[in-house]
Amino acid sequence: MRTLGIDLAAQPVNTSACTMEWGPGRPIVSELRSGLDDDTLLDAIERADKVAIDAPFGWPDEFVEAVSAHRNRAGWPGSGQDQDLYRFRLSFRETDRRLIERGSRRPLSVSTDLIGVVAMRCAFLLDRLAARGDPVDRAGSGKVIESYPASALTTWGISPIGYKSRVGAARLPQLLSQLEEGLGPIELTVQQRELAVSDHNSFDALVCSLVARAAALGLTEPPEPGDEADRATREGWIHVPTNPLPHLHET
Repeated sequence: MRTLGIDLAAQPVNTSACTMEWGPGRPIVSELRSGLDDDTLLDAIERADKVAIDAPFGWPDEFVEAVSAHRNRAGWPGSGQDQDLYRFRLSFRETDRRLIERGSRRPLSVSTDLIGVVAMRCAFLLDRLAARGDPVDRAGSGKVIESYPASALTTWGISPIGYKSRVGAARLPQLLSQLEEGLGPIELTVQQRELAVSDHNSFDALVCSLVARAAALGLTEPPEPGDEADRATREGWIHVPTNPLPHLHET
């Protein structure tokens, strides 16, 4: 099995991807690269069996409806509701709210934070995939899923706090060691290992590749049937692993 993890950024310079090969032995990182443009990412997705992308796949339903109403001068929705609560629902998708309710690290708001620009690039990539004949289920039932490395690390008992800051980057070697303590050794070249422990974008891409493996084995949490699943097809759904790291070796 070949998994691909993509840490998507608004621009290619900060976009990283990690391809891993899974067989009876240790997982092998066959490719770990940064500075990737859209065509390179699309080609990598085509070659993979399962793909996890660290980027929102959509926007909150309430946000889309409110912006549309405002454009059409149809009145601002939610006027009869508590406005703080309503703005919270404008800011966070169902999948984000699920993580927040469970005490997970709060995801960035796709409608109010800079990650919205990343979501625009992601939407373009998903549209290009569909044009190539590979439509994406934003809820994650197909080849491509949405992931959030910080939440995955927390599930696996590894603290994600601070590693993306300039000072916190010094934690990356420790975080990779903790992943390998749980999973077992990961085969990386010297150059790949150096990249993973010096660049948080590359490290996140590696984590996403592990999440893709978990999803391929059915070891991530899908949306609940009903309204949650329905929303996920529009808003996207963060796939959080439900397994201990050693279970990624299951075939």
